[in-house]
Amino acid sequence: MNTYKEQGEGAPATPYPPFTTRYPLSARVYRVRRRAHPTAEYKPRTEGPGQARSVGLARAISKMGHCSRSRAAEWIAAGRVRLNGAVRRNAEAPVRLGQDKIEVDGREIRAAEKSYWMLNKPRGVVTTASDEKGRPTIYDCTVYDRMGKGGGWLAPVGRLDKASEGLLLLTNDSEWAARVLDPGGHVAKTYHVQISALANEALMQGLRCGVREGADFLRVQRVRELRRGERNSWLEIVLQEGKNRQIRRMLAALGVEVLRLVRVAIGGLELGDLAKGVSRKLSAAEKAAVESWKRAQ
Repeated sequence: MNTYKEQGEGAPATPYPPFTTRYPLSARVYRVRRRAHPTAEYKPRTEGPGQARSVGLARAISKMGHCSRSRAAEWIAAGRVRLNGAVRRNAEAPVRLGQDKIEVDGREIRAAEKSYWMLNKPRGVVTTASDEKGRPTIYDCTVYDRMGKGGGWLAPVGRLDKASEGLLLLTNDSEWAARVLDPGGHVAKTYHVQISALANEALMQGLRCGVREGADFLRVQRVRELRRGERNSWLEIVLQEGKNRQIRRMLAALGVEVLRLVRVAIGGLELGDLAKGVSRKLSAAEKAAVESWKRAQ
């Protein structure tokens, strides 16, 4: 698994406040809410005999791998989409997947072949299809030319915030993406994090026991120190659920600033030496490694 060179060694460290471990025992009263029993497997939605799954028209076009839901809504509003021969301008018009006929600009569209890719997301790039502030997105990377134009629409599996970097999965298989993201599936995400202080046992214990931040209780599955310099440390942090900016929020609550955050693995799939801004298709073995890793633990 990759590690990263230390940066900012000359920069002054953020003062590290006194840290106590008065709360670890009481922290046991908090529980991470799960959608299912921890050992339960993800179960895709199923319909009764003879029934087809019904979704909104914009979502149906997106799930079929042709564009984002927002782009599909634009096509629908412009009158470019027909459902069973009739123009529909309602993005939420119900569609029976696998039964109803959808046409865009007079051409019938069908579900695209399932595709699975990995991208090394650079820092400063946002995980979205379009940005109202004009910031670069993941689709401005080489991923767009190699996937967006040549292989249909692919959606990111989860997100990395603008300041974060590293491994990001993209696919047009929404059920596979849901299994990867489901907390009950126990697919771990591994991060290498440079912090503005020297790690000590009090900090590590605080991350393991968890902190209350806003309405959320946040904690890591595992944490260890990778190495340290004169003023900062690199940590390896493993999460099983990915709440918004979880690592940054936890460390901020403990008085520590994040200098750099890199996701280096999802399940058994590692970022490896994939260059920044470069994407490639997953092999069958790599796709399986994303989920099979949880069963080996």
